[in-house]
This record gives sequence, C-alpha cells and structure tokens, in this order.
Amino acid sequence: MCCRAAAGSCRRGGGTQGGRFPGAPSGRAGSGVLQAPRPGRGRPQPLPSGAPPRSARGGDAAVADLGCADCTLLWMLKSCSCIEVLAGLDICASVMKEKMHRLSPLPADYLKPSERSLTVTLHHGSVAQKDPCMLGFDLVTCIELIEHLEEPELKKFPEVVFGFMAPSIVVISTPNSEFNSLLPGVMLFRHPDHKFEWNQVQFQSWALETAKHYGYSVEFTGVGHPPTGMENVGFCTQIGVFLRKYPQTSESTQSEKPTQAVYKTVFKAVYPSLKDEKYLQNAVVSEVIFTAQIIKQSLLNHLMSEHDPTERKSKFRPSMSCFSEGLGKLVVGKSMEPFVNGNVVYIPLTTIFSFPKVKNLCGTFEKLCRLIAGKVTLSSDGSTVMFSTEHEN
Repeated sequence: MCCRAAAGSCRRGGGTQGGRFPGAPSGRAGSGVLQAPRPGRGRPQPLPSGAPPRSARGGDAAVADLGCADCTLLWMLKSCSCIEVLAGLDICASVMKEKMHRLSPLPADYLKPSERSLTVTLHHGSVAQKDPCMLGFDLVTCIELIEHLEEPELKKFPEVVFGFMAPSIVVISTPNSEFNSLLPGVMLFRHPDHKFEWNQVQFQSWALETAKHYGYSVEFTGVGHPPTGMENVGFCTQIGVFLRKYPQTSESTQSEKPTQAVYKTVFKAVYPSLKDEKYLQNAVVSEVIFTAQIIKQSLLNHLMSEHDPTERKSKFRPSMSCFSEGLGKLVVGKSMEPFVNGNVVYIPLTTIFSFPKVKNLCGTFEKLCRLIAGKVTLSSDGSTVMFSTEHEN
C-alpha cells in the first residue's frame, strides 16, 4: 500500500490512463528489466571524500523529508541521536497538522534534556519550488512522493532537489508497477492520486539520467521481496539512493538562492538541550544539590553512628554503603573533607566536582562555579556548599 495514501485526498486527484506518465522513460514492464539487487548490494556506501556529510565535518546531520504527509518518518527520525535538524515539506498543510503534535517535546525532554540539540520544522509548499530554508541538508528523503506529481512538477523536481538543495544523499522510493499484479485488488494504480507508476526500467532510466546530469551516483534497492521464482518482478517498492560525487560550491549556491521565501512554516519545535546554557545550568544545579545531599546524609549517618551527641564537628569519612564502590574510593582517596559545624554541613565544591556526572556536565571547575552562582548557598569565599541540618531527624 502506498505510504503517502494519507495525503491523497488533499492532492489533485485522478490517474493517468494506461499506466504511462507523459514524458516518462520508455520501457515495457517485464521487458529488459534489471535484476533486483542482491541483499545488501543496494545499500548506501560511504560518501566520496569530496562530499562528506555534515556529521563528518564536526556537526550532527540535517535531514529533510519531502512529501512528509502525516510526519511519521520525521517522528521516527527525531529519536536518532545523530540528527540535529529535521524538516518536513508537504503540499497539504491539513495532513501535516493532523499529527504534527507528535513532533513536540515531551515533559521528559524538559526533565532530562539531551546533550544534542534538535530543531523540527514543517513547511507548507510544493517540491517544484525553491526556498532558501531547504538549503544545507545532508540527507533528503522522498518516500512515495514522485508518483503524486503532475508532469510540470516532475520536470522541475530534479532541479529543485539535486540542483538547488544538492544534499550529500537523496533517497527516493516509488511503487514498482511490475509488482502490482501480485497485489489483490490493484487494477491500475495503488492509489487514486497516483499520476503514474513506473516499472524498474522506467525508474532506473530516470534515476540514472538525473544522477548523471547533477553529478550524483545512484544505487538501487527496495523493500518487499517477490515470491520465490518471480525475482524478475523486483521489489514491491523500488528505491534509488543518490550520492553526490562532488562538493557543492558556495558560488553556485548563492547564485541559485531565491531572494524570497515561498514556503509557509506551519510548525517549529526546538528541543531542550544541554547545549543551551539555560538547560545546562538547571541540570548542573540539580546534580550539585543531589550529590551534596548524598554526601550530607552520609556524613550525618556517620555522626549518629558514633553515639556522641556532644560532637558537633567531624571530618568526613563517608560510609561505603552510601556510595557506589567507585565513588566512595574517589572521595576518600582524595582526602576531601566535608564537615559539620553547628547546624550547618559544609561540602567543598572540589568534592562535588570530583563526581563524574558533575564533571562531565561542567567540563571545568570554573564553569561549575559560574553555573551555580546565585543558585546554591555557598560559603563567603564561594568554595563550599552549605546545608542546614535543622530539619534533619
């Protein structure tokens, strides 16, 4: 079944008689069909050295899904830790809006922000138009999209995606018409909104010609294996994976860049991230307080075990039962000495900074001091966290 069926009612309906799209590459179904690739053969290979993905240049990846419909693919991709930017584009705003709430951050995302940043944006517009907001993506996916395009849109599509956007990788999937005879109830096309459905020769001819024109290589694969003995039918859905051969020059990008935006943004979500100092500060303060509370409680338990109510000042030798074995050795081994004086527990910041999670969050001791300033009660010289014991049992 077509993965873009949900968008069919919003796109211009009607099918093309005879199963041929005007101007499509020639080739009869079942005649001169290329063999389906062996398992694994059609998978994307590492990019050529001249066109590394954004993640290889020191940043996380940016991915755009054209014809995103109900945003299912974007919803799945947002959990990938290597992706920092997600964008969706569709001609039907109402279909996107139905389930775009799934792309919003959850309460848990605010309680425990991720180390990576993530921005998700949805745009309303046509894949036949150029908009500067779609520049700079590493991967562009077009899942069950091209068969929904009218002839003028299909002619403009390669220039927009491969010429203007020019991502490192493009993945295009489309139904394989040769497989239709194996699908119950399919008479002509798999969905009434499809304008055409190509066989293997037609799709591969179009893909090879497009790749050659715009400086890409292309490999073919698919999903949905045919029954045994009918391998020549090919996959149920055929896929082309395009890899850009050469880096895009800044001059060509600037010369093609439109001066005005043509898409309308219908949704944008910026996820809480530890790269944002506001969320990092909250995380550090919470971890400092949590760590200090553990140390304080261990110290008070130690004092109570001495059964000496007159002793109001003690050096800290934490009970191993209050820490993991590693953390206990870390604190004792470095002779760090939290202590109680009167009704106040004093815990050196150096002790707190020695805990791996605090150190990983802050990076440096100076940054720790800056982030907790004004958020945690410190001694006059700022070297020690202070906690009152008045409400302790």
